[in-house]
Amino acid sequence: MTDGQRIPVIIDCDTGVDDALALLFAVRHPALDVRAITCVAGNTDVDGVVRNTLTVLELAGAGDIPVARGAERPLIEPVRTARHVHGQDGMGDLGLPAPTRVPVDVDAVTLLRREILASPRPVTLIPMAPLTNIALLLRTHPEVTRNIERIVFMGGAVATGNATPVAEFNVWHDPEAAAVLLTAGVPITMYGLDVFKKVLVPAGDVQRLRASAEPRLRMAGELLAHRDPATSGDPTPMGGLGDAGAVCAVVDPKGITTERRPVEVVLAPGPARGQTIVDRRPRPGESEIHQGTREQPLVDVALGVDVERYVQLWLKTVE
Repeated sequence: MTDGQRIPVIIDCDTGVDDALALLFAVRHPALDVRAITCVAGNTDVDGVVRNTLTVLELAGAGDIPVARGAERPLIEPVRTARHVHGQDGMGDLGLPAPTRVPVDVDAVTLLRREILASPRPVTLIPMAPLTNIALLLRTHPEVTRNIERIVFMGGAVATGNATPVAEFNVWHDPEAAAVLLTAGVPITMYGLDVFKKVLVPAGDVQRLRASAEPRLRMAGELLAHRDPATSGDPTPMGGLGDAGAVCAVVDPKGITTERRPVEVVLAPGPARGQTIVDRRPRPGESEIHQGTREQPLVDVALGVDVERYVQLWLKTVE
């Protein structure tokens, strides 16, 4: 918001405990103009994602933001949810009330196209989920790229995966969709597991939120407690911000350290399927010398994050 104007953003999510933390931040930060939210199967089934998203917006006191139901399965793979991480309802099984809000009567791709092309300023897309909706949009309506400023997506990993030893969940869930996104032809930032796992809210802050009399803050505290990475010896849970860090990176891009690198997704069957291969070599290797170079998209890959900076940004905004 350096020029005094809010950043128009569209969020694509699979809400999801940490997606909820991201939405709480996005709808309250004064620099962001959340134009739409689209839902896709991932952490739970797509109808559960829609319900969870509407619930979060209601408890957050958000304005009238259109929410659309999107793809109920990946392009090729079956649905493989992460309920073992996010709870049976996708929201930590907190027993949150059913929302009174309803989604719009168009599908996610239609809403994405409409809001991107209608925006008076180029839009920043923030996908925090399997990339099925975004791939369908780019293949069906490629003209939208003329009004996309940047895509900042939570997905991928340079080092270690979580769905497999090498693949991060969002990319692993729909590798073909991720490959489509990487060739969108617009600037892309990859906020992957290498930074995702580092941004932890201290236990004292989690407890303060959980004890709040305000339902929105109490929900935030309970969600954070559910995201406890169990890495500390403290019996009081810390809380991982997860996807919310990607939205922080849109508001405050100087909080991450990036390198512009070629990135490709492994699509072949086998143990490496869904891996994001980030080429960090300083010079070509024997493969390129003997077989010729391949065109790969250049992506701003997040390799470092100022944890305290993003934790305080999130807390100040949500509280």
